[in-house]
Amino acid sequence: MNEENEFYYFICGKLLGDGSMTKQGSRKARFQFMHRAEDYEWTNYCYESLKPFLPLNPPVYKKVYDSRLEKGYSESFFVQSRTSPVISELYEQWYPNRKKKLPLNFLEHYLNEQALAWWYQDDGHLKIVNNVAQKIILSTDSFTEDENTWLLHYLFRKFHLRFHRDGQNRLILYDQFQIIYFLHLISPWLHESMNRKALAAQPIKAIAKRTSIYLPEKIKLNNPTYEINEQLHKLNTLLIDETGRICKDFIFDTFKTFRSTEQPMKSYQIILQENHRYTLATIRQQTGLTVSKLVEYCFSV
Repeated sequence: MNEENEFYYFICGKLLGDGSMTKQGSRKARFQFMHRAEDYEWTNYCYESLKPFLPLNPPVYKKVYDSRLEKGYSESFFVQSRTSPVISELYEQWYPNRKKKLPLNFLEHYLNEQALAWWYQDDGHLKIVNNVAQKIILSTDSFTEDENTWLLHYLFRKFHLRFHRDGQNRLILYDQFQIIYFLHLISPWLHESMNRKALAAQPIKAIAKRTSIYLPEKIKLNNPTYEINEQLHKLNTLLIDETGRICKDFIFDTFKTFRSTEQPMKSYQIILQENHRYTLATIRQQTGLTVSKLVEYCFSV
């Protein structure tokens, strides 16, 4: 990979996240970012990754007194740059009229998986309830509603991620499959100090013997229980071997578009064979895919 491009991916994620730029009077712009003291390793990793391209000063410890906090102060590490032509160029794109504004052309070029990973590690949160991932939050409240609408459309167009905007103008991902897919996308660039934002193994939930399956109306079934059980052996092609692990790259690439179509559905009450129930539960645990969607897939291949 071109190192210069990698720099722009990282700086894109950083400026979407906790990075900012300042310019005083007629002076040249400077780039900076700050993280809480507990995240020093992440701060230092960002510093080490960016310093080959930007004239950065090492992280500096800062202690700010704040009576609102229980201990009476906050602690953080702060990184600021000196001036450089690259920073001046970035400032012109990200801060027209001295106010931060998302540069859409820049994002079209550089908001990829690596940028998404840095953005998430800076400003993302994974909410887990009872060991189950509930949602991913990207704190985008500092952007305008129009900018967040653009980001919603871009993230869907680029990655097939269907984010929503909440009442606080943040981007939220609710869908189980997409949460797991999102974390798979950014996993190569997830720093070990940010493991709290990774997803632990999800619990396996048993699937009932008698269950409801929802399939597109175009799939015509005369004997639903028999025909569905006959198709479910195809699920084995999604597994790597007898360990029962999925082939992640294949399954996420297949289902990110397969799931996006909306069409009339029909419900069937069926009885699942025990071996299929186990396979369905295993794949659902690792992907967040619904049983109905896995059944639909079997009829499509």
